[in-house]
Amino acid sequence: MLEKVDAIEKRYKELTQLLEQNVDDYQKVAELAKERSDLEQVVQLGNQYRELLKQQEEAHELEHSEEEEMRDLAHQELESLDPQVEKLEKELKTLLVPKDPRDDRSVYMEIRAGAGGDEAGLFAADLMRMYMHYAELRHWNVEMVSANETGIGGYKEVIFMVKGKGAYSRLKFESGVHRVQRIPVTESSGRIHTSTVTVAVMAEMEELEVNIPDSDITVEVYRSSGAGGQNVQKNSTAVRITHKPTGLVVACQDERSQLQNRIRAMAILRARLFEIEEQKRQAEREVARRSQVGTGERSEKIRTYNYPQSRVTDHRINVSSFNLPAVMNGDIDLFIDELSIRDETERLSTTGTDDDED
Repeated sequence: MLEKVDAIEKRYKELTQLLEQNVDDYQKVAELAKERSDLEQVVQLGNQYRELLKQQEEAHELEHSEEEEMRDLAHQELESLDPQVEKLEKELKTLLVPKDPRDDRSVYMEIRAGAGGDEAGLFAADLMRMYMHYAELRHWNVEMVSANETGIGGYKEVIFMVKGKGAYSRLKFESGVHRVQRIPVTESSGRIHTSTVTVAVMAEMEELEVNIPDSDITVEVYRSSGAGGQNVQKNSTAVRITHKPTGLVVACQDERSQLQNRIRAMAILRARLFEIEEQKRQAEREVARRSQVGTGERSEKIRTYNYPQSRVTDHRINVSSFNLPAVMNGDIDLFIDELSIRDETERLSTTGTDDDED
């Protein structure tokens, strides 16, 4: 671990020198300053850690002193130092684990009704509102991208963007099949119905990061559909893009112009394609490390929302909340915090294994 800290300190000093040499290049200075800032905490903790290790080593030497008073002092010193060293070691290990470069990005969220007919569509709308409440609690902005409504207040599919620093780091754990158990409004006999909804969370990607040749896509334009009257566009502003190699189709109609809809549709397509490739890479490195969006069958689930019992259970971490109304109002940090801890533990474990092999 100290070798990694040494390498980071070396780079930190290089960046300090480069900043002094490039004072007139504002863009370069900004890039160097950001990288240096990202390393600063590791450098500070590394210096504290070394100092504590030095004190710990000196105390161990005093343990072998011929004077009893010195040995007692050494024991007292170690009782104080050992927990500090252990705490700093954990903090450094966490900082040294490679982070997902997408964590700070905004996301596209795609919610689709699965098994369960109209009830699944209604729950898709409930989940959309849950995530919008969560975004509001974290002071993120939400923009609607496209929606395919069922006509009774539900959605067959809805896509929206959550814009805010760190959105992907929190919401990426929501990808998967969400199952609801409740009595539908349309159920006269009072029988509990089980439905599923799939959620996909995709980080926003830059055009340079995912190159899509024009030859790989087919673009169609059509009139936006709406509720009728003034809501129906007279001009063909809606855009549907088909990615020929994968068969992926993205449609966007909520923007005012055809160009804006095309830009937004291409952004979603880039995010989807990157997510597909990332899932392939992760599957090769470690099987089923994170949940993937399933088919929407009732047997597949990452979380269950049981209305009669007011219980929400995340099956990946076996954690339950018995305050379903609060969860549906955006209080989902209980699950996200636990999933973040599990993810960090797994990454630390993987890093440790890699270090052993080296």
